[in-house]
Amino acid sequence: MVPLILVLLLALILFGAGFALKALWWIAIIVLVVWLIGFVVRPTSGGGKRGRWYRW
Repeated sequence: MVPLILVLLLALILFGAGFALKALWWIAIIVLVVWLIGFVVRPTSGGGKRGRWYRW
């Protein structure tokens, strides 16, 4: 009975880790797309040069 519980627990942990990693990949892709859009549509400064769209 104990080996069966250990195998089921291991499967549950691996499934949870896989779901978390997949969610993190989607978040990383969304952040990358937002960053690229901000890089492309950044505002122009007074001198006609492109300014930074971020503040750091």
